[in-house]
Amino acid sequence: MKNMSKMKGYPSSNTLNVSISQQTLRPSNFSLNLDIQIPNSGVTALFGPSGSGKTTLLRCIAGLDKHRQGNISLNGEVWQSDSISLPPHRRPIGYVFQEANLFPHLTAGENLNFAIKRADKTQTVISYTDVIGLMEIEPLLPQYPAQLSGGERQRIAIARALLIQPKLLLMDEPLAALDETLKQEILPYLEQLCHSANIPIIYVSHSLDEVIRLADHMIVLDKGNVIEEGETQALLGTLGTSFTRHQDASVVVSGVVIKQENKWGLSWLKIGNQTIGFKQGKEKLGDTMRLRIQSKDVSLSLSEQEDSSILNRLHVIIDDMIKDPKDPSMMMVRLLVDKTPILAKITALSAHKLTLSKGQKVIAQIKSVALLH
Repeated sequence: MKNMSKMKGYPSSNTLNVSISQQTLRPSNFSLNLDIQIPNSGVTALFGPSGSGKTTLLRCIAGLDKHRQGNISLNGEVWQSDSISLPPHRRPIGYVFQEANLFPHLTAGENLNFAIKRADKTQTVISYTDVIGLMEIEPLLPQYPAQLSGGERQRIAIARALLIQPKLLLMDEPLAALDETLKQEILPYLEQLCHSANIPIIYVSHSLDEVIRLADHMIVLDKGNVIEEGETQALLGTLGTSFTRHQDASVVVSGVVIKQENKWGLSWLKIGNQTIGFKQGKEKLGDTMRLRIQSKDVSLSLSEQEDSSILNRLHVIIDDMIKDPKDPSMMMVRLLVDKTPILAKITALSAHKLTLSKGQKVIAQIKSVALLH
């Protein structure tokens, strides 16, 4: 196993510490072996292919998988060890599954009241009023689950998980059961939740789009082991990782919206000392937001090209270059906009013709329409 953590025992009281060894109580070809620290703030995504252990790890944290040995603690509170194994109902977690799993005989409001009765009375993570406003579900409360769309049911399920007043929120591919239209409907609510929650969230997904949009930190699993771990922006922008070998290799950049041109339907995000234009959405001036930039949508030039239709021309420095191990005809170039990394996927021939080299100053050209919220 490649161990990405420096944890020995439980040295930090401000993290979720998880150390799990291979299961021993029942035969299986799958083993989970990891020793990690998960930040006690923001969103940590568990990412990896199907069967990599993402859901299994979540079930272990929740106490739903009793067949694995290990140690689990949150803020110094031990949930599992050689001598202790708290049952799921004694672990202060909220759990959102792929399916909403609402009680069909109760209205949406009654489902929420059920959570309130089970809530931890010693702390208040979020008030009832705030949950209703955050998820925009007040009109849905009198309705039964069968009367709601899939996205509406999932919003109720998220609200129910929050009203338990958990110290940790687990989300197991909450959009997997929704079609693309419903996913786009609920994603803004998840973004708002992730930005406003004052508890750590562990988000399981095999969708890179969701991870880039929501996660601050990433843990990449494969065959039950941690293969990569780090802050989302840094990990995506590092050459040689599984992400730079991905067909849609991307980075995520964040900044503040400093200008909007309603006439042209464009907003402008400040990145370092430069700006980048993108298709206008619901963002407002002063909002902090993220954009996904795919490496295939970045081209390089040695000079400004004012007669081009491409609006975004960023002054960057080449930080590193590598050949694509799967396709030697392609190069991946790591660029820096001040301290923010951007990737450009270009042909090896283009790199040769431009005589590109590390440390060189070039212009990165990015189509506004190619930028993804």
